[in-house]
Amino acid sequence: MRRSSAWRSYKPGRTRSPAPAAPTSRTVRILGLDPGSRATGFGVVDVGPEGPRYVASGAIRATGEDFPRRLQQIYAGVAALVEHYAPGEIAIERVFVNRNADSALKLGQARGAALSATFGSQAAIYEYTPRAVKLGVVGTGAAEKLQVQRMVGVILGLDGRLGADAADALAIAICHAHGRATRLALAAAGGAA
Repeated sequence: MRRSSAWRSYKPGRTRSPAPAAPTSRTVRILGLDPGSRATGFGVVDVGPEGPRYVASGAIRATGEDFPRRLQQIYAGVAALVEHYAPGEIAIERVFVNRNADSALKLGQARGAALSATFGSQAAIYEYTPRAVKLGVVGTGAAEKLQVQRMVGVILGLDGRLGADAADALAIAICHAHGRATRLALAAAGGAA
């Protein structure tokens, strides 16, 4: 697989590899985020005329039982990613209604921590429902996780199996890239974007 093993489980403050080359003026770097209270997946792609190109992916692992401390870890991890990769646009999964109110609240707080960490950048932020992401990547909003993982690998030309959190975050970035292309085409044609 063409991904750096150093990013499989991102730990803020550890020595990191140099930042990859910034995208050219014809490309935009997109950071996809799949928030979770234990693992927040991330995926970075550069999108240009040739389509999306893989840059990095992994998960920010929040450890411990103290929930506020886990939120701090998510915030610090996402802030470090934004600083390191300097995305032009950020795509994040929208929270869906969960039957368990406590789980939904924790997920919403984790999402808030991740979003708050991006506010220091000038990146535009976009939100997508899980169904929209599946539809944009696989072609059906009812796709299974394994189908999403496989299509992400095919679209980005990756070998091997992606972790679930990283695959979901890359799928969010790819979904945004596809929608972005449509919005730009409509704007170029003089339509509403």
